[in-house]
Amino acid sequence: MAYRNICNCNNYCVAVVVLFMGVLSSNGAAAASNSFNVMKFGAKPDGKTDSTQAFVKTWASACSSASGQANAVMYVPKGRFLIKAVVFRGPCKTRRVTVRIDGTLVAPTDYWALGNSGYWILFIKVTGVTVVGGSLDAKGAAFWACRRSGKTCPVGARSITFNWANNIVITGLTSINSQQTHLVINSCNNVVVRNVKLIAPSESPNTDGIHVQSSAGVTITGSILQTGDDCISIGPGTTNLHISNIKCGPGHGVSIGSLGKELKEDGVQNVTLTNAVFSGSDNGVRIKSWARPSTGFVRNILFQNIIMRNVENPIIIDQNYCPNNQACPNQSSGVKISQVTFRNIQGTSATAEAVTFDCSPSHPCTGIRLQNIKLTYMNKDATSSCKNIDGTSSGLLVPESCL
Repeated sequence: MAYRNICNCNNYCVAVVVLFMGVLSSNGAAAASNSFNVMKFGAKPDGKTDSTQAFVKTWASACSSASGQANAVMYVPKGRFLIKAVVFRGPCKTRRVTVRIDGTLVAPTDYWALGNSGYWILFIKVTGVTVVGGSLDAKGAAFWACRRSGKTCPVGARSITFNWANNIVITGLTSINSQQTHLVINSCNNVVVRNVKLIAPSESPNTDGIHVQSSAGVTITGSILQTGDDCISIGPGTTNLHISNIKCGPGHGVSIGSLGKELKEDGVQNVTLTNAVFSGSDNGVRIKSWARPSTGFVRNILFQNIIMRNVENPIIIDQNYCPNNQACPNQSSGVKISQVTFRNIQGTSATAEAVTFDCSPSHPCTGIRLQNIKLTYMNKDATSSCKNIDGTSSGLLVPESCL
């Protein structure tokens, strides 16, 4: 699933985590003197009382606390806190704000209560924010049922979104049953996502784990992604994205795209995925573009050290994406795909064809590299297919390279 015009994220990473984590005590309580507890602003931990305004007031106090303060803490203690759609807006006077969650944030049972805004929890134009721990329960099942029924439904809410945000850390967060995407990083710089768990049933529609778009310097590591759509989807304008040590499945794999829906579109470049395990997912590593003209591109991509366990399409480039055969028949993709390396990928395919390269006839894929691939199907060598592609192969290759 891909989004358009949501919001830009560059490279502080571990240093940022250490700085922000330093404001928390070892027993999990907020230790900073500049701390604001949502319960002191009227929030109730009963899972029934609307605490939205209490959270808004707490954020406002933490965000606007005396300038010059190194850090402010917005603290959510243990318990279940019901909140509706909420916006945490910056810029803040405080240089850093830590949102420490020891409890669970719960969405209303009535999915209409979140309206048509498209978000549940939104951080916008903030700098130096860390979200630590806690759980989000979006109660998405009723919304998914509405989608399947054909009734009139709201657009659906992404559980937590960062728009135009810089120097962000999200660590130790668990999100379950999002209506749509669990975590959106849009138009951000310098974002670290580590040790998160994003979980929704395999049949839940459009519940991507993490969507990154128009952002730079994003690091995703040590996370478990079990979803009904892409574990991670990578949209236009993403640069310098590093993903490592993730577990994906169920879901639709890690997807660059879909790209090329618009004629004028920013490209995707400098993306690395390393040390990952895919289990029972529809795809493994995928690049996908619409079969229509576009100025977009994908280049300098590395997929390496990956284990596939019963994955339907372990390695796939699909440049003929045309859902319902609308707005793209008899056209070809303008997205230029080049310099993509698949290295040390092994395991099992759930289909006979484990490697599929279906590139654009008008803009063939170039500089594609296969190195040390071993993928089997039902204890036999899998197969591969190539269309409109140029590249090189080296090392052990199962299936035999079609490049």
